[in-house]
Amino acid sequence: MIDNFTYFSMKNFASTFLVLLILGTGCMSQKDYIAEYDFNYTANFKRYKTFGFVENPDDHEDLEVVEIIRRSISNRLGSQGFKFDEARPDLLVNYKVYKEEVKYRGYDQPNFDYWLQRKGAFVTEEDEFLKEEDKEKDENYNRVKYAQNDGMLVVFVIDNKRGNTVWQGYTSAIFDYNSPELKTDLTRATYKVMDQFRVLTRN
Repeated sequence: MIDNFTYFSMKNFASTFLVLLILGTGCMSQKDYIAEYDFNYTANFKRYKTFGFVENPDDHEDLEVVEIIRRSISNRLGSQGFKFDEARPDLLVNYKVYKEEVKYRGYDQPNFDYWLQRKGAFVTEEDEFLKEEDKEKDENYNRVKYAQNDGMLVVFVIDNKRGNTVWQGYTSAIFDYNSPELKTDLTRATYKVMDQFRVLTRN
């Protein structure tokens, strides 16, 4: 026979376990996107104050995806002081969602925050755990081996006046376009990429 104390203890344990299981499942369902970036040493990030978007032919394929990505990018850049300018922006932003296997080449470069500060630009926050080897890297484009992914989100930031890419961020990402979580997944992945573009501007 189970006494009342044992019964209530088992009941509380079962309830607690159920809550932890639900929380654990919720955390596991949140995809952890790992973003990387490359940048152009010739860019003058201090002078950029406005941004716009490149008209992409693929945009007409899925307007919902375009809206989610553009809104996420706009919100992130807006929080850093950038103003949207459709006519003559300083920066043009383009993006590409690769739905199939892709190989991507990256570069081994100095830490972006440290490099920006060295050039007198403002950054969103200081990296307190910056490694010495990241500080001392030369301004070279040291290629690293191709990373192969089943899918990828890439964001390109282009100097509108010069017409060259000054920064690009990317993350491995496979999106289920039939999932009710598509909006959440796209938003999280886009923010994860744009979190690496930590340039502040003073308008």
